[in-house]
Amino acid sequence: MNEHDPVVASFKRWLSMPVVTARCPVRDVLDRLGEKWTTLMIMALADGPKRFSELRRAVPDISKHSLTLALRNLEEDGIITRHVFPTKPPAVEYCLAPLGTTMLEPLAGMISWAENHHTEIQAARGRRSKELGRKV
Repeated sequence: MNEHDPVVASFKRWLSMPVVTARCPVRDVLDRLGEKWTTLMIMALADGPKRFSELRRAVPDISKHSLTLALRNLEEDGIITRHVFPTKPPAVEYCLAPLGTTMLEPLAGMISWAENHHTEIQAARGRRSKELGRKV
């Protein structure tokens, strides 16, 4: 890639903007998307609505507290919707909002990239650990 590449040009434009951390739209959105459970929640909801317990089964290493926070944040951002059914006890279902579905294609590309390059990344980490004298 070179500086005339439109992707590189867009990165340069973003990086040259004055940084006002609280107001920077790129940083604001990427900070939320970079949270530990966000990607997994979006992946879990890609094929349709799920209840809280189904999401816990889909991501078994997430705590109830972390799942609650992740869902709250995604709902706050308009990425997912929460529907409460008038049953006793109330049943709650989560699904991707229209905004959330727009993330599926770019997310799939990122996941594919990670799968395709995982071996190279692991090898680089191993080389770096050896350089630093750490156990691999």
